[in-house]
Amino acid sequence: MTIAIIAHDGKKADMVAFIKDHIEVLQQRNIALIATGTTGSHLERAGLTVECMQSGPYGGDAQIASRLVEKHVDMVVFFRDPLGKHPHEVDVNMLMRL
Repeated sequence: MTIAIIAHDGKKADMVAFIKDHIEVLQQRNIALIATGTTGSHLERAGLTVECMQSGPYGGDAQIASRLVEKHVDMVVFFRDPLGKHPHEVDVNMLMRL
């Protein structure tokens, strides 16, 4: 199973805490993580193994969406900051539709 993790800048600390709180479940089920670039770097610094895509504004959201459509991703967990401004909102909306 593969889970994609995405987090807006204002939610990255919450995302890392959530993943660390659930790391045993992820490891027991042999779950692979992929993430957008900056989100992935935060996970790596926390000691987790993750495959990093591009950063969201540089196409990472689209890369994850593509893998989702091709059924290479089983779940997307998106820590979204609805109050922040995001220059790649079109990509975020596309991913949310999928």
